Amino acid sequence: QVQLVESGGGLVQAGGSLRLSCAASVRTFSSYAMAWFRQAPGKEREFVAAISSYGGSTYYADSVKGRFTISRDNAKNTVYVQMNSLKPEDTAVYYCAAVHTAYYSGSRGRYDYWGQGTQVTVSS
Repeated sequence: QVQLVESGGGLVQAGGSLRLSCAASVRTFSSYAMAWFRQAPGKEREFVAAISSYGGSTYYADSVKGRFTISRDNAKNTVYVQMNSLKPEDTAVYYCAAVHTAYYSGSRGRYDYWGQGTQVTVSS
């Protein structure tokens, strides 16, 4: 069983930055591909970014490409997303997700484990 705990959310002005963290309680973290998704009120949960198990490959939604950077530290069992140039439309609950495979996916159904989410609010 994998437990994921997100942190780092908050309120920020448009143009600002935040870094989200997701700590995983699993012994073989380096064997899990990881991803971030987000869900705004009244909308479906959508893919944001993903990273392969060893961190060599990353993948981004078009809406965040060039502004967000996903990374991981396998020694700390943690995945991050650095969010720059934030926009009001980035406002959502951000979720961390994991799947026991080397390679990532942008599909929500592919992931087996989810965190509880952290709120990000971007004011205009």
